[in-house]
Amino acid sequence: MRFELANCEATILAEISSKVFTREDVAQTYALTLVSSERDKVDWKKVNTAIMARWSVSALKWIKERAWKIAQNGGRS
Repeated sequence: MRFELANCEATILAEISSKVFTREDVAQTYALTLVSSERDKVDWKKVNTAIMARWSVSALKWIKERAWKIAQNGGRS
């Protein structure tokens, strides 16, 4: 089974701006975005800048590493 996240950029930016979502939540959405057919439409600089603004550069590194691990394992963390 394959899941597709619609409107990836808006979804991840909304999660980043909401205090309800954690870095782990954003990493999951980042992973879904990486494997989405919409990935080439995402303004990654904008997304990454928003992550750094909310958390830090080290958080961006953690989120990206976690997201790639999730994406490469087919959604299993």
